[in-house]
Amino acid sequence: MKFTKMHGCGNDYIYVDASREHVPQEQKPEIVRRLSDRHFGIGGDGVIFIHPSREADFEMEMYNMDGSRAEMCGNGIRCVAKFVYDKHLTDKTSISVASCGKVKYLELVVEEGEVSTVKVNMGSPILKAADIPVISSKEEVIGDEIEVNGQTYSMTCVSMGNPHGVVFLEDIDSLALEEIGPCFENHQRFPKRVNTEFVKVIDEETIQMRVWERGTGETLACGTGACAAVVASVLNGLAKEQATVKLAGGNLQVNWDRKENLVYMAGPAVTVFEGEIALP
Repeated sequence: MKFTKMHGCGNDYIYVDASREHVPQEQKPEIVRRLSDRHFGIGGDGVIFIHPSREADFEMEMYNMDGSRAEMCGNGIRCVAKFVYDKHLTDKTSISVASCGKVKYLELVVEEGEVSTVKVNMGSPILKAADIPVISSKEEVIGDEIEVNGQTYSMTCVSMGNPHGVVFLEDIDSLALEEIGPCFENHQRFPKRVNTEFVKVIDEETIQMRVWERGTGETLACGTGACAAVVASVLNGLAKEQATVKLAGGNLQVNWDRKENLVYMAGPAVTVFEGEIALP
């Protein structure tokens, strides 16, 4: 099977042109786990299969490192755009990509014949607790208390196509994320588990973020998480609608257009290497 390793701000995935490479559906979770292994496989935060689509220009079928299916990935979808343009599967610089039945619209910035950065219309943030989903007696979870490992945190929940819990802290650098991350991910209040963003507000136009992604662990970046973090920062009166999100792997630019209620995210997409691997 031919593949391409790509990353967006260090959030790395293995990309496969599913129109040319056939992988049996029932085998995908195990194959994803094998390919994602950083010691015995290619290594990555997961695998994204790129398909033709009837409802959009392309479709992305995304899997986390543990083989579980994910609804959306902001960094991943930017790399999908670079993949299809750089490999001449399209010559358009405005494309649409479907994932789990939802269509996103992307604007590609091309330099010297290759995509360098991509701006994505990530759609409207979902704030209704039942639709995120998060168990709550309130319709929206904004600055709500959650107890994890005997400690109480203030949490704001947002879905950007996948569920996010955003927690604001004064210090995130020394946070024992390997310990606390799984406790949030598998907390009983999240029926479908949750991605958790630990955010430090630097100023009203800049936030710093670490993220624990469900099914993967700590990643160097999370595009949907960055969008959720900015929305949560605005809802809590901590930042402006347009902000830079500083992640371990680089920066993302996020703008929540309150008038249209749409979130836009822009950032890089990078090809690391290409190869071919034998499947069982």
